[in-house]
Amino acid sequence: MGKKKETISLIDTFSEFNELKNIDKATLISVLEESFRNVISKNSGTDENYDIIINPDKGDLEIWRNRMVVEDDALEDPNLEISLSEAQKIDEDFEVGEEVTDEVSLEHFGRRTILNLRQTLASKILELEKDNLYNKYKEKVGEIVSGEVYQIWKKELLLLDDEHNELILPKTEQIPSDFFRKGEHARAVVARVENKNNNPRIILSRTSPVFLERLFEQEIPEIADGLITIKGIARIPGERAKVAVEAYDDRIDPVGACVGMKGFRIHGIVRELRNENIDVINYTNNTTLYIQRALSPARINSITVREEERRAEVFLNPEEVSLAIGKGGANIKLASMLTGYNIEVFRDIIDETDEEDIYLDEFRDEVDGWVIDQLKKIGCSTAKNVLAMGREKIIREADLEESTVDEVLAILRYEFEEDDDTDMDRETDIDADMELESDTDASKDTDSYVAMDTEMDGEMEKGEEENY
Repeated sequence: MGKKKETISLIDTFSEFNELKNIDKATLISVLEESFRNVISKNSGTDENYDIIINPDKGDLEIWRNRMVVEDDALEDPNLEISLSEAQKIDEDFEVGEEVTDEVSLEHFGRRTILNLRQTLASKILELEKDNLYNKYKEKVGEIVSGEVYQIWKKELLLLDDEHNELILPKTEQIPSDFFRKGEHARAVVARVENKNNNPRIILSRTSPVFLERLFEQEIPEIADGLITIKGIARIPGERAKVAVEAYDDRIDPVGACVGMKGFRIHGIVRELRNENIDVINYTNNTTLYIQRALSPARINSITVREEERRAEVFLNPEEVSLAIGKGGANIKLASMLTGYNIEVFRDIIDETDEEDIYLDEFRDEVDGWVIDQLKKIGCSTAKNVLAMGREKIIREADLEESTVDEVLAILRYEFEEDDDTDMDRETDIDADMELESDTDASKDTDSYVAMDTEMDGEMEKGEEENY
């Protein structure tokens, strides 16, 4: 009786485990049967003449053994054969040559075997559950999932899905303004599934561009139906994003469809992303036009695209530079990410005095190249651009230390002061030369004038004399 209870307890345990971890019934039965057959093989030498019936829902386990009836003095293998006298104890009608099927209890295998079997089953089912979890979420990479916040740690959140599987949301994959309390539900996209020592870790992300793409698919029917396609996404999580969309039907306005009436459709996405500003633009195969749209709301004068270098030089009026660059360089950074081109912004030269300006690249012997690149990113391509922008604005917009900015400004100011001093010296020399030439010319003019007067006087005297 004790063994029967132990058998039922054994099966009940794994029936509950099955319900908790959602392992399918057929797989569980297969694992259980395989484990029992291994025990039988070790104990009896073979399991071919055994039938195992398992009902994990009810905790039922039956083991049936099939043996051939032989004469009492001809019995050689008790596992495969049964003596006639033993067979007739089961049923008096049995005769030699017939097959007898009788039930075998777990008592037949011994208590230690049963305990080992229990441990083996626990280990196998746990491994099976891990494999199923890994495979399940491996297929969900790139999909949005939801989980309840179960634990809050310094570097990550532990979430539980509907089946109590553990999901990890690292701090690095959270939007900077994300704040979750225990018991709240959080949505994120499955970024990757790691499997170290057969221990799966499901890593989620709320900062991935894929998360934004899936939100668009959920909120905008035309995208879900395939009428509008997302051609590209660039994000600075929690700050700003740019999404390029294209419609297969010319009658559909892809931007208007994504934004919705008064922004109704996109507002839900913005709230989910903690008020992240989202720019939706029309995609085009025209590279120049695509870059122009990506830099909106800035108005572009002209664009020079260098395909080999994947670089674009954008020229615009000085008042448009700040719009093209954006706060902290966000707009130009996103435009570069979206289009795949390294975009450089240049002010169009309007004033003729700017012709005396010097391009920053000419200062690479005195200023580090990466510093010049940072200045170019905020629209300063020449020395006068930098000086005109001023110290405070450069510090605010460029990723440079104050001391670095001060050093650059000093170098540029010195360059122009030196030019001014040279010009002043040149002007002084010119003035001196002009004075000297003026004095010489004046002497020559005086001499000529005196000689002319003398000649005229002589001629007059001579004439007078002749006439008179």
